[in-house]
Amino acid sequence: MDYEVLFLPDQKKAKVRQHTNVLDASRRAGVRIPTRCGGKAGCLMCKVIIPKEERGHCLPPESKEIRKLGSTLIEQGYRLSCQTRITDHVTVMIPEDQLKAAVRKQLEAARSRDLDDFI
Repeated sequence: MDYEVLFLPDQKKAKVRQHTNVLDASRRAGVRIPTRCGGKAGCLMCKVIIPKEERGHCLPPESKEIRKLGSTLIEQGYRLSCQTRITDHVTVMIPEDQLKAAVRKQLEAARSRDLDDFI
């Protein structure tokens, strides 16, 4: 049976077979999730967030993933896309890169200051 995976914020979808990992599903959907380790849970770059109501739509994290992420991040819904295997239709949120987020916030603050100058 095929399952649909929706990637946010891109709004792209892919149909995949049961137990396909999220990283492979993202490639099928044309969504870029960064990784350096080739899917071996070594680089921790491929973190994604599974919404609370859909966490049961993937196999639970194995000990290797729990050791890498820690229980706090896993409780917040973070998973390694290379280790997360799909068992039902699921939504996957790709967190914004920290550097890009910092630059975006700086630009928004600068725009806000510029608008204040015109008022």
